[in-house]
Amino acid sequence: MAAPPGRAGPRQSPWPRPQDGCRPPRKCSAGGEAPKMAWWCWARAAGPRAHRLTVLLEPRRGFRRARPRTEEPPPAAAAEPPAAEARPNPPRRSLCPPPPARAGRPPARRLVRPLLFAVGFTGTAFGAAAIWQYEALKARVQTYFEGARADWLDRIRPQKRGDFRKQVNSWWNNLTEGQRTVTGIIAANVFVFCLWRLPGMRRIMFTYFTSDPSSRALCSPMLLSTFSHFSLFHMAANMYVLWSFSSSIVSLLGCEQFIAVYLSAGVVSTFVSYVAKMATGKFEPSLGASGAIMTVLAAVCTKMPEAKLAIIFLPMFTFTAGSALKAIIAFDTAGLALGWRFFDHAAHLGGALFGMWYVTYGHELIWKNREPLVKAWHEMRTKNTGKGGGRSN
Repeated sequence: MAAPPGRAGPRQSPWPRPQDGCRPPRKCSAGGEAPKMAWWCWARAAGPRAHRLTVLLEPRRGFRRARPRTEEPPPAAAAEPPAAEARPNPPRRSLCPPPPARAGRPPARRLVRPLLFAVGFTGTAFGAAAIWQYEALKARVQTYFEGARADWLDRIRPQKRGDFRKQVNSWWNNLTEGQRTVTGIIAANVFVFCLWRLPGMRRIMFTYFTSDPSSRALCSPMLLSTFSHFSLFHMAANMYVLWSFSSSIVSLLGCEQFIAVYLSAGVVSTFVSYVAKMATGKFEPSLGASGAIMTVLAAVCTKMPEAKLAIIFLPMFTFTAGSALKAIIAFDTAGLALGWRFFDHAAHLGGALFGMWYVTYGHELIWKNREPLVKAWHEMRTKNTGKGGGRSN
């Protein structure tokens, strides 16, 4: 049967068949329609036999057979680092350095050790202060009886030379007892601030001089962070307030009792901060003497509620100490309730409440009952030295 016009039969295809090998293609029988028919034949062959044509035509054209293309799997997305290794964003607070990577939320039982440390350290601080006061009173008694000898030594002792040394000596002698007491505390804060500037000390400073319940160290930072400041403005503001209230607080408590209250306040306020961070789940490092200074401020304002206070840059505005204490407590309470993170409001509240409690009840419960400890210390010293000592009042 003849093929219809314009169409090539299967035997007249211009393309080679498998049995033809690489022989030249035959001519189409359609005369002038050969180009069109050849294209039609190729289009038809490119259907179910396309893979066979490729095998026959590639050797003629000098091409190598292409390897089958295999779809490569898309590159796997970079695995997200685990939560323990991911470095959190630096905090918005400029008073504290960016924290290192921390593990997940710690269990609540981690508060047991800080609680025991706070209780034990507070008792040790007040016990040491009682013994210190006993030794100071004993030294005063001995100095009183040796006053004549001391005056004679002062007359024959060569005078100190140098204008600068005289000025320093005169400045020191003009300070109150409270100002001389806090000078050592200020010097310790300045020394720790300088340690923050050393790059090689950063790991140690983060571990032991910032308080965080999720940190590896829990107890020692409760005390050391009280002397730690990362920001110069933060340290300057705290030390100015401490210097301003030093004379009043030392006149109320005495030098030895003030040191015990100050150190204990730093530990207690840090423990309150631990509890608040565990309750809210917001773990950020804290540092600074604000908690202990809030204890000093609250103690003075509680004992002298009618005293007049003023702001350093606005001396024309004055207010009573009682009103200032109420405003500070209200501010820190609002900050803790609303989740403000610029200050450690829990530590501020803990320090303020500790100061109010101590001057109201703690002085009677702790300091007035130190006599058994002082008596035991006196007997131990008498037994060891073979002679008596002075009595404490």
